[in-house]
Amino acid sequence: MDEVNLLAPDFVINVGDMVQGYNDTPEWLTQMREYKATMAKLACPWFPVVGNHDLYWRGKGPRPRDEHEADYESHFGPLWYAFRHKGSWFLALDSDEGDPASGKKEFNDPACQTMSPEQFTWLGNTLQKAKSADNVFVFLHHPRWLKNNYGDDWERVHQLLAANGNVRAVFAGHIHHMRYDGKRDGIEYFAMATVGATYDEVAPRAGYLHEYHVVTVRKDRLAVASFPVGTALDTRAITGKVSDETRLLAQSLTPHWKGAVGFAHDRGVEADLELELANPTTRALEVTGSGQSEDARWAFTPEHQHLKLEPGESKSFRVHVARAAGGVDDWLRVPRFALNVDYLGEGWRVGLPERLWELPLELSSLPLPARPEKERVLAFDGAHDALLVESAKLALPDGPLTLEAWFRAKSFGPRTGLATKTESSEFGLFASEGHPTFSLHLGGKYVTVESKSIAITPAAWHHIAGVYDGQELRLYLDGARIDSKQASGKRDTNALPLVVGGDVRRDGTPESFFDGELDEVRLSSVARYSGERCTPARRLASDADTRLWLPMDGLVGPWIPDHSGRAAFAVRAGAPHLSDQP
Repeated sequence: MDEVNLLAPDFVINVGDMVQGYNDTPEWLTQMREYKATMAKLACPWFPVVGNHDLYWRGKGPRPRDEHEADYESHFGPLWYAFRHKGSWFLALDSDEGDPASGKKEFNDPACQTMSPEQFTWLGNTLQKAKSADNVFVFLHHPRWLKNNYGDDWERVHQLLAANGNVRAVFAGHIHHMRYDGKRDGIEYFAMATVGATYDEVAPRAGYLHEYHVVTVRKDRLAVASFPVGTALDTRAITGKVSDETRLLAQSLTPHWKGAVGFAHDRGVEADLELELANPTTRALEVTGSGQSEDARWAFTPEHQHLKLEPGESKSFRVHVARAAGGVDDWLRVPRFALNVDYLGEGWRVGLPERLWELPLELSSLPLPARPEKERVLAFDGAHDALLVESAKLALPDGPLTLEAWFRAKSFGPRTGLATKTESSEFGLFASEGHPTFSLHLGGKYVTVESKSIAITPAAWHHIAGVYDGQELRLYLDGARIDSKQASGKRDTNALPLVVGGDVRRDGTPESFFDGELDEVRLSSVARYSGERCTPARRLASDADTRLWLPMDGLVGPWIPDHSGRAAFAVRAGAPHLSDQP
């Protein structure tokens, strides 16, 4: 009702089934009152069309011959009628008169779907009265023109409508999905979907949805549009405050976990977690949380929870996470917690898109794969593949650092990330268009070392390293220093993941993908290389200064394991795969 009021139509017509019905009179009257109270919220007149749910009686004792007809006429209006508006006539028909012989009402029996002589005569007389009208529009509940269980009685009705020469369209409902059956003899036929009734979720864009038709009549044109329920917005309600606070909410509503999910020796899990949320806005929030996983071996108790957060308030979800003992195999998927947030405005609510947050996992107890007999590398497709390493697990202190990797490219795009977490902060190695680059965000701006004159050779293995010693930024390619700059200051950080095989977006997802193979990705809290030349090992190692080391020796479940001893395992995005090298 609120949405329709925003559109300010001249009037509303409901094509039937206004109550659930199929009951005795006391229940019918309760439903009628509820429906009319809802419709009273409209700022324009509305007109009913009778449907089977409005008429069919079910109850104890003998069936009344006319079922709920008397109730309907007493509280809604005539079973068929017409009215005029702005040069047009509007005719509402009764498509549930029933079998004249038995009085039975049934929409699947053609004998019950025949227009009575009384209504047919009235229709003909009314059409004659409307002969000079600009347009005539006809409304009924059952789309009888579809025939099948409706029989073929509509044919004589259509001929009567067509003979008048000014009937523009017929609208019906009942079938719970939209369809347009074209124009015949100048008459267009429309069936409408639902506004609250059940429907098959076949294809919303093909008319299986909750919707209402908006019909605009012009002298030479009939415009018919469908509005899915929930899509008409009150522009006056979207104030600057609502806009600013919902944006703030989307960007800053970050859960804070207490506890972690650890694997026992049998790889089973029993853990209790607490997820704290804070409301940064001046309006209340309603939040629904639930555990989710594509791996059915995870279980969450309770399955879903609800919180209401007043402005400035913090509250917590508490969830018990369990997993049966068993292998950490290729089918293991990281469990996540889904948050659905509604911002409660003045008299309305704004639903934010669902956010999924991975549960904090403690992976240190999982065994690392042994060093393979043949060197293994990780292959990336340049379109979807990447690794993501949680920023908090890197625990990289401010100060010196070295980021390095071995790589072999198939090709280079205009922007190609190798290992980065650059989003207005932090650091990254790039090979855009084949040119090596290392960037570090210090003191509020990026400092970049690069070489536009050096083009990296595809199909060959190269070592790249970005080094910062607190005073200087250096870039090495295959052991040769190719650029350096004096630089110092505090490193600007972010909570985004380190993306291996691409760059990171502000939402933490990868982009600017690398096409080729990567190996021996290592992040250190020390400047490992200095001078004009160095000799990087083909197989690196870990020490006390290593924050991340991905030798790509094998998989542990869905992860590429970290061999630094800090369990900063990398999650695969897309389908990067391991391959053996000579």
